[in-house]
Amino acid sequence: MELVDVTVFYLEMHAPPKRAVARPHDGLTVIHAQNPTVPYYRFLYDSIGRDYHWLSRRKMTDEKLASIIHDPLDELHVLQVDGTPAGMAELDRRQLDEVELVQFGLMPEYVGQGLGKWFLQWTVEKAWSYEPKRLWLHTCTLDHRVALPLYQKAGFTLYEEEEIRREL
Repeated sequence: MELVDVTVFYLEMHAPPKRAVARPHDGLTVIHAQNPTVPYYRFLYDSIGRDYHWLSRRKMTDEKLASIIHDPLDELHVLQVDGTPAGMAELDRRQLDEVELVQFGLMPEYVGQGLGKWFLQWTVEKAWSYEPKRLWLHTCTLDHRVALPLYQKAGFTLYEEEEIRREL
């Protein structure tokens, strides 16, 4: 097991941003995967997060993961390009008055095409449709190099950062 030093960034917004992002591709759809199977969720999570060392959900038992993703207040939204999964956004609404963007990312084949900016805006609008007092997320230095600037351009502000050691 290799340990690395990582900076974790915590970001939030307290009101919906006034921003519009043009749809970069005609074949984009977002589906709400209600009660996704654990293997389907793991396929998305591993495909998207492999290069960024996503670990937390990979280490969970199937039972623990199922208890989270089958909760009606935890939503999995899947970006599709011409019917093919291209990304995922997981919104956790289990805390009163807030929504956490738990997972967000694109399949490697779809990175760099402008889809992330559009999908993030879609996700932010979806989260604010629940009228929370706060929308928040965390990212880290293991994530894609444009993740932090992308979140900040979308209207999130940094409220905390911490240095941790974690396994790869």
